[in-house]
Amino acid sequence: MNSFLVWLSQPWPWYVAGPIIGLMVPLHLILLNRTFGISSSFRHVCAAVIPNNLDFLKYDWKSETWNLVFAVGILGGAFIAAQFLSTDAPIDLSQAAIARMGEFGITDLSGQHPKQIFEWNLLGDWRTLLLVVGGGFLVGFGTRYAGGCTSGHAIMGLSHLQLPSFVAVLGFFTGGLLMSWVFLPLIFA
Repeated sequence: MNSFLVWLSQPWPWYVAGPIIGLMVPLHLILLNRTFGISSSFRHVCAAVIPNNLDFLKYDWKSETWNLVFAVGILGGAFIAAQFLSTDAPIDLSQAAIARMGEFGITDLSGQHPKQIFEWNLLGDWRTLLLVVGGGFLVGFGTRYAGGCTSGHAIMGLSHLQLPSFVAVLGFFTGGLLMSWVFLPLIFA
């Protein structure tokens, strides 16, 4: 069992993980007659627990409980991975990535994430607040504005050859590149 846990806790290569993720699309369609995505889970939770008269939340959310089970599974899987499958080994990064983070003053790469940015005591720092609150707002707004999240558009929408999903994925990648190469250097300057 120990060797299985060691194997499971290692990063999986793209040629294993990619097809597994890709198979979710036909499995959802064939077995559940549903489209794959996660961003609508928040809407389902709000419709279930918030009593109001908003038209946006007036629908049969109970027919979407599979999506809520999926979201709980993600949280459960993350908990299991963090508690039982994580190691103290640093993430395997290229020397260029390490040097780039060093330019931002991020030098402690001993864990699974840079502790110099992702610690609770840093929430008082304006840069951390900007990244957490501003980034969360932009992701939430962008998800609703684009009509879905990265998994919904990039995995499900592109497999259906939907033009709006192609445009959304271009936006996701453009935003990521701008954040990485333009805005982060300004924030950490």
